[in-house]
Amino acid sequence: MDSSEHGSSKSSTGEASAGTLPPGLTEEEAEEIQVELTKVEDEIQTLRQVIVVKERHAAELKRRLGIGPLSEIKQNLTKGWHEVQCSNAYMRTSQTLGDLNRRVSSSNLYLTASATLEEIGRSDAYKRTQETLSQAGHMTSAAFSSVGSAIRNRFGEMSLFLLSGYIIKTMF
Repeated sequence: MDSSEHGSSKSSTGEASAGTLPPGLTEEEAEEIQVELTKVEDEIQTLRQVIVVKERHAAELKRRLGIGPLSEIKQNLTKGWHEVQCSNAYMRTSQTLGDLNRRVSSSNLYLTASATLEEIGRSDAYKRTQETLSQAGHMTSAAFSSVGSAIRNRFGEMSLFLLSGYIIKTMF
């Protein structure tokens, strides 16, 4: 940056435009600080440019290695999940929940409720309800499948229609 470009940074700091100095700061000190600020801002701009170049280079290397955005996201998620699992908070929470699970599963209330649920699972009413819901699920799945096929066929017809119109238009 040349000195003409620095004029805008001086006015952005308020020193040149306000014309007054902060208490306890001489004009000479203010000028030294301004020069230092300009140098630091120049360095920041240079570093930003270097980062942009490095990011482009890294993207090119990843492309050459066949690392696409999805595999990069997967890798980042895997690394992040590993870091979460290694954190003290996660390990303490996991330990606390494990202790709580052992206490609950050994309690009389849990054992009674578990036995009751097993009895319900063996009952004829539960089995009939489960069978009815399973059949309803299969029927719903078949209905959605046929609707999807109908939509797919209709889109196919529309694309053929649009394509034939395009071909006719380009021929004449």
